[in-house]
Amino acid sequence: MLGPEHPNTGTTYNNIAAVYEDQGEYGKALEYYQKALAIREKMLGPEHPSTGTTYNNIAGIYMDQGEYGKALECYQKALAIREKALGSEHPDTGAIYNNIAGIYMYQGEYGKALKCYQKALAIIEKALGPEHPSTGTTYNNIAAVYENQGKYAKALEYYQKDLAISERTLGTKHPDTAITYSNMAGVYAEQGEYDKAINYYEDALAVFQEKLGSRHPNTVYVRDQIEQLRNIKGTARDQV
Repeated sequence: MLGPEHPNTGTTYNNIAAVYEDQGEYGKALEYYQKALAIREKMLGPEHPSTGTTYNNIAGIYMDQGEYGKALECYQKALAIREKALGSEHPDTGAIYNNIAGIYMYQGEYGKALKCYQKALAIIEKALGPEHPSTGTTYNNIAAVYENQGKYAKALEYYQKDLAISERTLGTKHPDTAITYSNMAGVYAEQGEYDKAINYYEDALAVFQEKLGSRHPNTVYVRDQIEQLRNIKGTARDQV
């Protein structure tokens, strides 16, 4: 018997919480993550990396619930722990910057989001390399900030950096690569470059249909976007 306060008990609470999170039962997930946190803080200490991980997990629940203030507070606690325990250049520290930036994105604070994503990029690129998929993901995140700011040239620049990494490391037929095709298509559509947008959406559609199936939400979304853009082009021709 290990006892109710043994670190392994905390790990089990954490695992149970993750199951509830996957099921969308966020209240139950939060309950078990908090049980895990109490054990880890008492038995491992408030500055242990596992304690930081639990703060990160709790923050994710608050994000799912739309409680961005509470999420930010927990992410900042996780960041402080990871910077002290693992160092400011560890990829896990970079991941927290990515998470914090995501909150700022949801809140429309694009300047703060960009600053955090750039910190994450500097850490992840140095720790994992310029062609690691996590580096590509951070490029994608930065591109999304620029897209939301209406800075479409900068958005395309960073989506293209992400695409180059995805194609080299994952291949042209990987769903993550297709997501970048779709993101780029969206930027071209916002600029009124409908032919380019349709071409990228078609590239994405081919991958999604093959890898995810015709009924997957990504496949349905891209198919709908292609149809809408073709309708827009047809309407524009009729008005000439």
